Amino acid sequence: MGTRERLSTLDLGSVHLACTERGSGVPVVLVHGSNSDIGTWRPVTEPLGQRYRVVLYSRRHHWPHDPLPATADYAMRDHVDDLDRLMRTLGLAPAHLVGHSYGALVCLLLALRRPDAVRSLVLCEPPALRLFTGNTPTAPELLRLALTRPRTALAIVQFGLRGVAPARRALQRGDRETALRHMAVAVLGREGYRQLPTRRLEMARRNFIPAELTGSGLADLPADRLRQLRTPTLLLEGARSPALFHRLIDRLQELLPRTSRISVPHASHIVHEDNPAAWLAAVAPFLDRHTSPVGPAEAPPRAAALARMTG
Repeated sequence: MGTRERLSTLDLGSVHLACTERGSGVPVVLVHGSNSDIGTWRPVTEPLGQRYRVVLYSRRHHWPHDPLPATADYAMRDHVDDLDRLMRTLGLAPAHLVGHSYGALVCLLLALRRPDAVRSLVLCEPPALRLFTGNTPTAPELLRLALTRPRTALAIVQFGLRGVAPARRALQRGDRETALRHMAVAVLGREGYRQLPTRRLEMARRNFIPAELTGSGLADLPADRLRQLRTPTLLLEGARSPALFHRLIDRLQELLPRTSRISVPHASHIVHEDNPAAWLAAVAPFLDRHTSPVGPAEAPPRAAALARMTG
């Protein structure tokens, strides 16, 4: 999937989102992360579409939508609202939600809001920093964390020093390219960044939203509500990902009562792109285990929803 593919536009009232589908049956919604768009799912869409009704879309302000205006606010709740409206419009509930990074947090927050609408969650390295600190960690927060979770505190400090802080300084100079490079190295590792294909780097450039990368748009994750979430959840991590993502997965695994966890070999943060075969080998059996047969009453009402989509 890429710029050559014909996408539909889904009218959600307050926003229009580029959207496409594959296959039929039980719905699986793919929600991309930062520096990405609908094209990030190219390696895994067709195989999943052979088993499920796969729905994927580009989140607001990501290609091919208009970029975020420089003076506009950015809030994760808007993306959760968009996913909620998309599922209602297309009649997808209950659906499997598969999210990567920022998109994984969007999926998790929707499951907290509407648990009855979600069959299962596949969360790949969500930046769940708010489990430990505010969007911009303070020294007292980090000191308290260091007393109880020293590895997590160290990982947050290292990520901030290597990625967020230099990226913010570059943005203050108006140097978006340097800011993107700092964040990409922090998220993917130097080797992962070096190996990015030109096509993938262009995707990152056209979807660069500083608020997503520096954390200013993240939402609260109440620990007590996570403990009560009964949705089956698969936590995915790249074996080569930075330590921060592993520590965040550790905490989610502690809090969520129905979890399994898989480390995908030979992959960094963009797991489904780095090692799509291993990603599919982890995700497909999980979805199968949590999919009941679809009867006539459960078949999604597609006709009315598709009437609201234009090519």
